[in-house]
Amino acid sequence: MQRIAFKMKLFAGFEAEYKRRHDEIWPELKQLLKQNGIVDYSIFWDQTTNDLFALMKLAPGKKMDNLALHPVMQKWWSYMRDIMETNADHSPVTVPLTELFHLG
Repeated sequence: MQRIAFKMKLFAGFEAEYKRRHDEIWPELKQLLKQNGIVDYSIFWDQTTNDLFALMKLAPGKKMDNLALHPVMQKWWSYMRDIMETNADHSPVTVPLTELFHLG
């Protein structure tokens, strides 16, 4: 199982809205993520910096290469762009994190 961690940035004052949108995550997005091998996905919020820390697990043999091209994913990114830092294509600005320790 591959573990993938990264950071994103939430705009100040949008914490409740970010949580609400994720509490109401679209069923088709949830299904898309699972179909692409994402078996576990958590996002944590650092209240002091507004950084979002994401950790996901990807099933063996799965890749997320085409996930960004899917219309549901692009629609979600457009939906979220007003409350977090995004790239020109509306995808969230992500900073990959390197795992230095894991107690498994």
